[in-house]
Amino acid sequence: MAANGSASVGQTPKPSSPVALCHVVLRTTPDGYENLVSFYLTLLGAKITHKSHRLAFLSYDYEHHRLAVVADPKSHKRKPEGPQVGLHHVAFGFETLSDLATAYEERKALGIVPVWCVNHGMSTSMYYEDPDGNEIEFQVDNYDTIQEAVDFMASKDFEENPVGVDFNADEFVRRVRSGEDEKSIKARPNIGKRDKK
Repeated sequence: MAANGSASVGQTPKPSSPVALCHVVLRTTPDGYENLVSFYLTLLGAKITHKSHRLAFLSYDYEHHRLAVVADPKSHKRKPEGPQVGLHHVAFGFETLSDLATAYEERKALGIVPVWCVNHGMSTSMYYEDPDGNEIEFQVDNYDTIQEAVDFMASKDFEENPVGVDFNADEFVRRVRSGEDEKSIKARPNIGKRDKK
């Protein structure tokens, strides 16, 4: 890059970046449509901003929609053997560990429990699975600044273990509700090498 930010001779200029990730659209089968819409209304505490027999728009904040569900008659259910290619998961953020604990308790009371709880180091996360097998992450950032998280991700600890350390959701809630310092709960223990779930 030249000093003024333009590309030097022979370099491709960096494309402009979007300002936000605005929404996610999920495709499902017509017979799974109502169940999937209901699941996300509950999981996200969302409301419907538009719904027809094959398309639903859901929002939980100031946006007109953050998630849409499309009933596609040409779609088919995932094959049972092994993970499928495509989107791995979508993550939603919470402000504090107390907020994450409350979200867990509320959903657990409705029969929705996480399939995996993990301290990634840069975030404390709970993963849920929807009726179609899509993963949804609820997370809290473990650092006060983005730069601290980026620095952690450049560390030897993260290189050795980019996955994280599993935790028990009920024990997590107990620690949060006990008044234990958030920094101590957010601190990821060093368990050595780990490169898969």
